[in-house]
Amino acid sequence: MKTAERFPVTIQFIDRYVPAWLSIHVKILLFILIFEFISILINLHAIISEQTLHEFILMFFLMEAFMWVAYRIFVKGAHLGETRKEITKNLAIRYAFFYLVCFFISFVVFIVFMYVLYWVHGWDLSQVFSNFIHREFKGWFKAVNFGLMVGAFFFVIAIWQEALAQAQKLREERLTFKYETLRNQVNPHFLFNSLNTLSSLVRTNADLAEKFIQKLSSIYRYVLENREVDLIDLTLELDFVKDYFYLQQIRDDDKIEMSVDIREPERYRILPMSVQLLVENALKHNSATREKPLYISIFLEKDAIIVKNNLQNKLTIEPSSKIGLKNLAERVKFTTRKELQVTETAVEFKVSLPLIPKQA
Repeated sequence: MKTAERFPVTIQFIDRYVPAWLSIHVKILLFILIFEFISILINLHAIISEQTLHEFILMFFLMEAFMWVAYRIFVKGAHLGETRKEITKNLAIRYAFFYLVCFFISFVVFIVFMYVLYWVHGWDLSQVFSNFIHREFKGWFKAVNFGLMVGAFFFVIAIWQEALAQAQKLREERLTFKYETLRNQVNPHFLFNSLNTLSSLVRTNADLAEKFIQKLSSIYRYVLENREVDLIDLTLELDFVKDYFYLQQIRDDDKIEMSVDIREPERYRILPMSVQLLVENALKHNSATREKPLYISIFLEKDAIIVKNNLQNKLTIEPSSKIGLKNLAERVKFTTRKELQVTETAVEFKVSLPLIPKQA
């Protein structure tokens, strides 16, 4: 087997058998060993030497520092945009910032390393800066620029391609989500049940029938107005959920109950129709009778909204595409950089939906 074929297998082995928190450090060590081996072959110096040891230690600390900075700038909480132009522009800005930060870090690490080296050998510490400027600067400057320009360039290209792929995936998921939302809200079952209830109310309670029509029109207005929107005020989403549940409650009087305990909802934004989807799932998958009502509670927990219901699984479940919750989880992860948390026990089903606090 060729070396080029062994390397991906080695990476797969590390990812499979080494804990995630440790694997990146193992990969850094592996990269440095390979780099040093190539350097030894090119420069023909001894495998075990003081120079090799110094290069190994210095590269390890620099790589660890560079990867930490790269994670903070390019990965953690980074939303690069949704179009090729936005992604390229934001990535170029982050790359320039990354370059400057890493250049400064490499200078500090190299100077500290020289101080330690001089101290260990008992050399004159006052000569560190002078020797750095006159002897080491040129080699250090070339090595750092080469590493940051070449190594970081390929890293950024990989991030750029991944960001473009994620943006494309998000666009596809939005189309799916819009279709699912409209299909769920305007599907024959929902409309048939609503019209059936309305027909009964017109004959028995004209005032309630009028209110029912207002709520129904409000629901469809919300769906049509916000189908193209990425984020919406939590206040509007909760109003929509209450209108939706109101229609369901009239049909299933005394069988379903919902409590909403949200303080200062105006402080947050949320994906449109996301809370409604969770409420709809609870209604769709659980049975409800007057003897055993279905209770749905909505409340805040840190910077997340919790939708919880007692678990009473139906024996027969309504037809479903089964992608609603999965699609919502993907959109939440992309938008908030946080996970949708689903917890199911023998007695309850709970979903934690991350919120986006408004800027002060």
